[in-house]
Amino acid sequence: MARRPKGRFIDGIVLLDKSTGMSSNFALQRVKRFFNANKAGHTGALDPLATGMLPVCLGEATKFSQHLLDADKRYLVTAKLGERTDTSDSDGEVVQTRLVAFTEAQLLSALEHFRGDTQQVPSMYSALKYQGQPLYKYAREGIEVPRESRPIRVFELNFIGLEGNELTLDIHCSKGTYIRTIIDDLGEMLGCGAHVIMLRRTQVAQYPYAKMVTLDQLEALVTQAHEQQIDPSVLLDPLLLPMDTAVADFPEVNVPEASAAYLMQGQAVHVVGLKADTLVRITLGDAHRFVGIGAMNDDGLLAPKRLIVIHDEPISTD
Repeated sequence: MARRPKGRFIDGIVLLDKSTGMSSNFALQRVKRFFNANKAGHTGALDPLATGMLPVCLGEATKFSQHLLDADKRYLVTAKLGERTDTSDSDGEVVQTRLVAFTEAQLLSALEHFRGDTQQVPSMYSALKYQGQPLYKYAREGIEVPRESRPIRVFELNFIGLEGNELTLDIHCSKGTYIRTIIDDLGEMLGCGAHVIMLRRTQVAQYPYAKMVTLDQLEALVTQAHEQQIDPSVLLDPLLLPMDTAVADFPEVNVPEASAAYLMQGQAVHVVGLKADTLVRITLGDAHRFVGIGAMNDDGLLAPKRLIVIHDEPISTD
């Protein structure tokens, strides 16, 4: 007999405001423990140096985390000019020091180079794998391995300020963009070197910045619940965003209750008005209850691709 998972069945997304100095996995495990969730996963790691938005998926929401991994991101970054490090951030060792002597025109011209569609060679201090091992493991052993450039898109790159040798930028970019690499490349283009000293992720997809919560805030709510002798879920669960917010940009297809049972058993159902290969959010009945995602197949049927497990009431076949 399979063992029942530890923790409760709770589904939703927490917008964590990760603090500096901790790994994303450490933050994830704390959130999972606070909510006493049976399952949790994050949607794209932040370096220990970095702070900001880290969506944490709980329960069935983990099935849709990939769509947030693929989403656009926005960052506020401050770079120290005149020093290049081996990791392109302040956690590394300074490998070169140079004079900062560029003009405003040179800076604006260099920034323009990074806007739009470009190719980027990932940093050796990234989690991308080469022959089954993350690149950062090779880097820590002093080994450099070949890396192929990858297409990225920078939708916006806004100059925020330059104070002394510290340059601050706001960057809205596609998935897979390494901000440290942009800063390192920018420093080389300006002839002075640069590395990241502050990095904050301010947006993932369309999630609101104001909805973020810190680990300290979550812990305070747990403490408050214990003091009031109530279950922590009473104070914590209202912070959860619906799991279908991870696929909010997919068009909705509402399936009538009469077809629900067939769909939930993995069978394709007839739906009018969709093109083949269109990914959609599937909802059921008049309540528009979210149950997963699907796509139209070549036979003109809606085929479920990723369905949630419903733990409360069964769906009737009547």
